[in-house]
Amino acid sequence: MPAHALPHAPGTSSTAPDHLPTLPAHLAYWAQHAPIRPAFTFVDHASSGLRGSHRTLTWQRVDVRTRAVAARLADTVAPGERVAVLCPQGTEYAIGFLAALTAGTVAVPMFTPDLPGHADRLAGVLDDAQPSAVITTSAAADTVGTFLDAHGLRHRLIVTDFVSDHQADTWQPPALDEQSTAYLQYSSGSTRFPTGVEISHANVVANAHQALTAYGADDRRLTMVGWLPLYHDMGLVLSIAAPVVRGLLSVLMDPLAFLQRPARWLHLLSEHPNVLSAAPNFAYDYCAAVVAEEDKAGLRLDRVAALVNGSEPVRPETADRFGAAFAGHGLPADVHCPSYGLAEATVFVSAHRPGQPLRRYALERDALAAGKALTVPPGDPAAVLLAGCGEPVGQAVRIVDPVTATVLSAGEVGEIWVQGPNIGRGYLERGPQTRKTFQARLAHAPGHWLRTGDLGTVLDGQLLVTGRLKDLIIVDGRNHYPQDIENTAQAAHLAIRPDRLAAFAVPAGYAPGGAVATTIAAEGAVIVAEHARGLDAPARDPKDVAAAVRAAVSARHGLRLAEVLLLPPGTVPRTSSGKISRTLTRARYLDGSYERPERGTE
Repeated sequence: MPAHALPHAPGTSSTAPDHLPTLPAHLAYWAQHAPIRPAFTFVDHASSGLRGSHRTLTWQRVDVRTRAVAARLADTVAPGERVAVLCPQGTEYAIGFLAALTAGTVAVPMFTPDLPGHADRLAGVLDDAQPSAVITTSAAADTVGTFLDAHGLRHRLIVTDFVSDHQADTWQPPALDEQSTAYLQYSSGSTRFPTGVEISHANVVANAHQALTAYGADDRRLTMVGWLPLYHDMGLVLSIAAPVVRGLLSVLMDPLAFLQRPARWLHLLSEHPNVLSAAPNFAYDYCAAVVAEEDKAGLRLDRVAALVNGSEPVRPETADRFGAAFAGHGLPADVHCPSYGLAEATVFVSAHRPGQPLRRYALERDALAAGKALTVPPGDPAAVLLAGCGEPVGQAVRIVDPVTATVLSAGEVGEIWVQGPNIGRGYLERGPQTRKTFQARLAHAPGHWLRTGDLGTVLDGQLLVTGRLKDLIIVDGRNHYPQDIENTAQAAHLAIRPDRLAAFAVPAGYAPGGAVATTIAAEGAVIVAEHARGLDAPARDPKDVAAAVRAAVSARHGLRLAEVLLLPPGTVPRTSSGKISRTLTRARYLDGSYERPERGTE
C-alpha cells in the first residue's frame, strides 16, 4: 500500500507534505491536521509491577506545550544560543527538545545529574557547549540546580511544567533556516573529551525519513516503542524525530524501568500494532536470559514489525537467542534488523529490512584481520560470525583504504565512508577535526565524505561492520578485533560477567600505574573484566580466570595477553547508551586507576 493510502482516523491526515523542512514545521502540521491523534505516551513504572501508568498527549497538546515553553525560552535567550535539555525520560523531554528548536535556539540534549556514573561527563559537556539556559522539570529542578551550582555553572533555569499554556497565545515563532544547527549530538563515549556534532534541521528531517523508509513505515503505520535514552542519537531520532515527521505514536519508558524488569518492554511491544523498537545487543541477550516464564504470560509479540539492533558489530547469535526465547509468544522470525549508524550521520546509515531472513556471514578470522572477508562454513572454529546491516537509504556508502583514500573492492575491509543529506555540519568549534572527518575526499572523485572511523566490508550488497579503526589491537604486526577477543574471553570462564569486559592495546614497555615495566616487555593486549555477581571467592579466583582466558585467547587468536584484570561488578565504565567504553577503560588502566587485589598476571 503506498504511503498516501495509509489508513487513518476520519478527519485526520496520514502523511505530512514532503517539503516541510524542520521538526517544528511537522509538529505544527500534525497539530492542525490530526489534533486529537495520540502523539506521545509515557509509561511510568513507579511500582514494581509489569504494567505502569500511562500518560498520553495528543498532537495538539504537544504543540501547545512546545510553543509555550518556546515562548518562555525566547524571553530568556536569543536565537542561535545553546540550551541544554536536562529532563527525565518522558513527554516533558520531548517538549523541552522541540521547544528549543521551535525558539530557534540550539538544543543540547543531555540527562539529569542523577544518572549514575556520568556526572563528570555531564559537567564536561556543559563546559564544552556553554549553554545560555537549561530546560528541566519540577521533579528534577532541585537536583539540576544543585549540580549546576556545585560545578560553577551558572545558567538560567526553565522548568517546563511551570510554564503556563498562555505563554503560547500571542507568541510567534521565528523563521528557521533548515541549514542552521538544530541541536548538538554528543557521542556517548569517553567523558574526558566530549565532542558535539552539529546536526542541522535538514539533517534530522532527512535522517528520520531515511530510517522510516528502511524500517517499513512507508507502507504501514508504525508505533514507536522505546526505552533508549532520549539524549542518545538513536533514541532521539526513533522516539522523537521520526514520530514527529510521520505523525506516529511514540510510547516511551525509562531505561531504568527496563533494566529493573525487562519484561516491561516486552509487554509494551505486545500492546500496540506494528511496533518498531530498538535496543543494543546486551538488551536482547538480557531479555532472553532473565525474563521468567511467569513474566511472559500474556505476551503477544506477533504484531512486532521491526526490532532494531544498532550494536557494532551485530551478533547473529543474539537474534537467535532472543528469537528462541520468545517465538512461542508469536515473535516473527524476520523482525530483527541489524543496523549501522553514528552520531556524525545524525544516526541512521544502513539497515537490514524487516520481513527478510537475517543475513549471516561466517568469515575466516585471520583473513579478516588481514583485510579480506573470506567466507567459511559457520561451524569452522576459525570463523567470525557477523550479521549483515543491509543497505543504506538515501545515502552513499563506500569502503575506503584509510591511507590512500581509494575505494576498495567488495570483500575487502576498509574504513566506512558515507555521503548524504543526513551528514552533520561538523564538530562544535573544532575546525581541524571537522575538516578531517566531515570533509574527506575520495581519490579521483568529487564531493565531501564522512570518515566514520569504523571498519567494514560489503558482501552480496550487504554492509558488514567489523569494528572500530581506533579500537583495533595491533600486536606483532597482526590485527585483532577487540570484540572478537572479548567474546573468546567471556566464554572462557563462567566467572566473567557477559558483555562487561574490554580488550585493548597497551604500548611497549608499559607497566600499570607508570611503574617500571616488569611483565609487559613489548606491545601487548590487556583484558579488563568484571566478575559475575553472587560468586564466592573460590569461584572467581583471579588466577584461575586469568589462566583460562589466556589459554583461550592464545589458542583461538594466537595472542599473548599482557594482563587479565578481574574487577568487581560495576567497575568497567560504560557509555551513556550502555555500551562498554574501551576508550575510558584503557585510559583508567593506563593511569593506574584500577586497584589490583585480584590481579591475574604471569
